[in-house]
Amino acid sequence: MQKKYLLTLVLFSFLALDVFSQNTVGLLSYNESKAYDGYNLIYPHNQPNVYLLDNCGEVVHVWEDDANWRPGNTAYLMPNGNIIKTKRDAGATGSSPIWAGGGGAMVEVKDWDNNLIASFERNDEFERLHHDIAVTGDNTILMIVWELRTIEECLQAGRDTSKLAQAKMWPDKIVEWDPATDEIIWEWHTWDHLVQDFDATKDNFGVVADSPEKVDVNYDTSDGHPDWMHVNAIDYQEINDLIVISVPTFSEAWVIDHSTTTAQAAGSNGGFGGRGGDLLYRWGNPQTYGQGDSTNQKLFYPHDIHFIDDHLTGANPQFGKMAAFNNRVGDDFSTVNIWNQGFDMYKFQFPFDGDKFGPDDFDVTLMHPEPTKLYSTGLSSFQVLPNGNSLICSGRFGYSFELTPNNEIVWEYRTPIRAGAFVAQGDSLMINNNLTFRMDRYPTDFSAFDGRDLSPQGALELNADPDNCAKLTPTKDLLEEFDLNVFPNPTDNMLTITWDAGKFVDVEIYNQFGQRVVEPMNLTGGRKYFDTTEFPNGIYIIRINGLQVTKFMVAR
Repeated sequence: MQKKYLLTLVLFSFLALDVFSQNTVGLLSYNESKAYDGYNLIYPHNQPNVYLLDNCGEVVHVWEDDANWRPGNTAYLMPNGNIIKTKRDAGATGSSPIWAGGGGAMVEVKDWDNNLIASFERNDEFERLHHDIAVTGDNTILMIVWELRTIEECLQAGRDTSKLAQAKMWPDKIVEWDPATDEIIWEWHTWDHLVQDFDATKDNFGVVADSPEKVDVNYDTSDGHPDWMHVNAIDYQEINDLIVISVPTFSEAWVIDHSTTTAQAAGSNGGFGGRGGDLLYRWGNPQTYGQGDSTNQKLFYPHDIHFIDDHLTGANPQFGKMAAFNNRVGDDFSTVNIWNQGFDMYKFQFPFDGDKFGPDDFDVTLMHPEPTKLYSTGLSSFQVLPNGNSLICSGRFGYSFELTPNNEIVWEYRTPIRAGAFVAQGDSLMINNNLTFRMDRYPTDFSAFDGRDLSPQGALELNADPDNCAKLTPTKDLLEEFDLNVFPNPTDNMLTITWDAGKFVDVEIYNQFGQRVVEPMNLTGGRKYFDTTEFPNGIYIIRINGLQVTKFMVAR
């Protein structure tokens, strides 16, 4: 199946490429004429700082922190220039009372100059902040929190406690903090919305398949680990006052009615939807509520589930839909996806066919042109840009790229950090060396940048080439400038390259590992034939006048 994807994409796409023979980290490729202009916010793991990069991969601003802190895991830039970041102590380990991957501890609001405005901490033997936050239109902050439930509470809730390896659970709750007053103003608890068909003598007993608005307390894909849900993303839709969370261990997106009071959110009545804190919508894996089978599952340990509706994408045709990074959809590749959840704001409800929530499938599925280059079992992000391009971060490899609607890569960046230390250009990085939870791009006219000094300060990587961006960025699309054609593609024995007769071109060819297989040739005449019978099957890179141009495939 992957060969079919690759073959199709090579046939119909001209791609900007990794400069394998030169760059291994930092900016890898950049087609300025097709990429969306903006600034990229990253908060890499294993170090304390938040970085704002231009599209050339150079730092234009840094929010520094003490070396004893680590991401916990996200940071967001506000229109007024404030940054809201999560963080945790670098020494947090499995010996902490509540700890799992993605653990946090604090949320801080800082101004552009890194001055602390407000902070909130939740990290003790009963609760811990983790993963993500969402900012509302009132500048309050929604936070994800693990909360301890003892073995006695689990037993009373109808949980099969024989399968609790550590005799406890950490179900998730959401709390809303107002930095202006330093108060918690709203809460929602998963624990208030359970169902179980295990023990008729305990709480929450019912028919799971008849209760899609409830959470089956015995559904478990984590082998009884206390981190039962591992919610890794939260987003807020202001127009309908809705919250969506990503629940990877259930492989679902859940929508919650934020128009409720805290008291209503604990029950099944109230709010615009009239159902209190029960789930208004869940999608991705109906098996979690006793419906469908494996063929109905669409999400696989997803990350970064969000509404496409913020200030960056309001004019986009995908406005109002949901998006996610679909981490484990394949054994060695991930996808990013968009679907229309079909919310009826007048009835305040989502489509439900009597058994399952809709839709039946995605509207959009995107893959890397070389599918296995987009693969991450966790972390990662997906952003629809205003020009219709997609910014995708494969978190475990710290690899981010921008994809056009025609499946052309027009920008690539690899976070140049190994275990918290910056590496030199030319160094190689392996999985989990340079974990990058997300990357977000803000447009150049974003109000946070008004009056700010965004002068380039150099790249993050060591021994960076100061002319790297200029070398990677053609002033004109060479395919158009030279009327370049490469055929047949794929080829099995002979490749033909044609261009405008009379123009001199320097042509060279590399294999997919960055090894040059055809030495530079200065050509004119408009046509050149290359014998590929001795080329092993694979992807090859054509460079014209020192710049990456396109690819072709040898397949027999």
